Amino acid sequence: MKLKRFAFFPNSFLLTCALCLVPCALILTSCSDNVQEDYSKFVNPFIGTAAHGHTFPGAVLPFGMVQVSPDNGTNGWDWCSGYNYSDSIIVGFSHKHLSGTGIGDLADILFQPTTQNIPASEYHGGKEFHQRFKAVYSHNDESATPGYYRVTLRDAQTRQNPVKVELTATERTAMHRYKYPEGEAANLMLDLGFAINWDTPDATFIRVENDTLITGYRKSKGWANNQQVWFAAVFNRPISSFMLYKTGLENPGMSNMSGKYTEAILSFGKGGELLMKVGISPVDEQGALSNLRIENPEWKFDKIRKAAREKWNRELGRIEATTSDNKLRTTFYTALYHSMIAPSLFSDADGRYRGSDNARTVKQTDGWNNYTVYSLWDTFRSAHPLFTLVQPERIPDLIKAMLAHADESGLLPVWTLEGCETNCMIGYHAIPVIVDATLKGFPFDYEKAFSDMKKSAMDDGRGLKNYMAFGYLPADLENQSVSQTLEYAYDDWCIAQMAKKLGKEEDYQYFMTRSKNYRNVFDPETRFMRGRMSDGSWRQNFNPLYSSHDVHDFTEGNSWQYTWFVPQDPDDLISLMGGRNRFIVRLDSLFNNTAKVEGENASPDISGMVGQYAQGNEPSHHVAYLYNLAGAPEKTQEIVHRICTTLFTDQPDGLCGNEDCGAMSAWYVFSTMGFYPMNPANGIYQIGTPAFSKVSINLPDDKKFTVTAENLTPQNFYIKSMTLNGQPLERTYITHEEVTAGGELRVTMK
Repeated sequence: MKLKRFAFFPNSFLLTCALCLVPCALILTSCSDNVQEDYSKFVNPFIGTAAHGHTFPGAVLPFGMVQVSPDNGTNGWDWCSGYNYSDSIIVGFSHKHLSGTGIGDLADILFQPTTQNIPASEYHGGKEFHQRFKAVYSHNDESATPGYYRVTLRDAQTRQNPVKVELTATERTAMHRYKYPEGEAANLMLDLGFAINWDTPDATFIRVENDTLITGYRKSKGWANNQQVWFAAVFNRPISSFMLYKTGLENPGMSNMSGKYTEAILSFGKGGELLMKVGISPVDEQGALSNLRIENPEWKFDKIRKAAREKWNRELGRIEATTSDNKLRTTFYTALYHSMIAPSLFSDADGRYRGSDNARTVKQTDGWNNYTVYSLWDTFRSAHPLFTLVQPERIPDLIKAMLAHADESGLLPVWTLEGCETNCMIGYHAIPVIVDATLKGFPFDYEKAFSDMKKSAMDDGRGLKNYMAFGYLPADLENQSVSQTLEYAYDDWCIAQMAKKLGKEEDYQYFMTRSKNYRNVFDPETRFMRGRMSDGSWRQNFNPLYSSHDVHDFTEGNSWQYTWFVPQDPDDLISLMGGRNRFIVRLDSLFNNTAKVEGENASPDISGMVGQYAQGNEPSHHVAYLYNLAGAPEKTQEIVHRICTTLFTDQPDGLCGNEDCGAMSAWYVFSTMGFYPMNPANGIYQIGTPAFSKVSINLPDDKKFTVTAENLTPQNFYIKSMTLNGQPLERTYITHEEVTAGGELRVTMK
């Protein structure tokens, strides 16, 4: 269909755009201030894209709404992000991606440049429409840096007609730059029906507004059970002709189309460069247009790319790591980069967002930013504590987003995806995140937060009715009974600390009692956490090596891995094990055991094995630091050094398990700095072993906390002595208050 040339926006829209340019420019200027070093050059976004890391290489800003990245078009566990380094096919570039999750979703709004012509009878729409336009690529013609991705595509059949693709992003918009070969068709495919893994479209819509603007939406159901994304795409060249498709049929003459599967092929003439800007919104098309207007009003790809790099440098520069080992520096700064992708923005530039209520009604913030993609079962352990050091200004909004979710859905979030509660994983781990922020003094409504915590903890769902009735989850009544009991007990301890701070003595005593429920699943005979039946007896035929993925007593693990999850009271766990000496012997047995996990349906998440310790999954992440509590810090240092140097690398397969929205990388960031929040809500960091001769955290008010390691070599990773601000330190921990006050932890290695 031919189009007349129209203005990009109506006059009133252009006027509003002009009025918004000044604050936008000011924001861009302030973002580039005080950037001293190009930390981005040490980031390799391909780390974790191979094997089971499940990361993506595309363009994203820190905590941005848009993650524009290539999709291989392959379904499967190792394509949960849409991309795996082992693949050689790209079917397009979509605008929403998950970083390192164990379930696949998103990959919304898929575009693919192509030199294929448009004989309408040849391309029928439908579920596999995008496969007609798949292209091959080589890693030799592919590169990525923070906020930027580049690849050359070639026709899958002929290996000819190279199309160069470049991607960059603002928080809520993406910018594409395509270079088509001279004389070849400059066409662009849009497939709103494209889906990965669990996801499937419910309703999609495309409207060709004029010869430089198309809009539409994609509504889908999958892991997120009611996801809604609106988009607006604008081009710097006029569309010369186009064709829309719907559920297997071409629709000539139609300028808008709705259905479960809708697609389009847009033609821009022959060869040359094509620029496209795409704004997205969880609210409506006007939200997508407004985000474009405010964040990306010009046609300056390199300017947006430069601004993205500057923003990443500002965030990466929160930590200055000194080392002559560039591989170590790349692994570290890539981990820091990965820790700052999720949670992701979920409110438009005007503050509107789509609520977590069943009707998904539109809500409005009063100046704060809403967020989604809270992988809390993973991130409460390390990522959120890291944010309190390197993202302190973002903490209040992250908490407000969780409290807003409670208002809209009735309970605090468990695992939110695009504003939808997935109820994935176990526990109610918004609670330790909120309590940690409270005890560290971040400002928000503490009374409301406590009320929401208590409501979540006293709910009858998610096994809590039986947990409250028995003091544990009976294995004959509840799935994943031991893991759930242990994690609820920890969360209950967190609620008790909040109650204590607020002077709620009765609540404090009640939840402290509940926090001891781990004792009810500890078998003193075997000294393992073990499934217990409703009659009080133990599960028979117990095997601590056994795992059955999410359909037994343990969540993505076995008893060897979960027995240690009592971060709220490790001294009591040591006592239950028979005292420090026996505890150390048992911990040694964990790390020196067979790496084999038994069971035909053993969880694939159990990876990165050191004996039965599984670094590739979060329940193990605190365990190496337990040696400190038992009086054997040299064993903590040995194991942490071993994990950091053997299970994390600067290669595409450099993650030993799912990245899990920053949780895996945050562990590495903490551990290579030399300390870790073993209990992520008590404000205490257990000291391990530093990997850098010097590492500094840049804090608010021009403060700096530095860890200096003297006599550090690959062989000298044990700690001989320590001083804190010049005074001898004869304990195995430092506090959050000591870190945020600024100063120096000086460590002499041996």
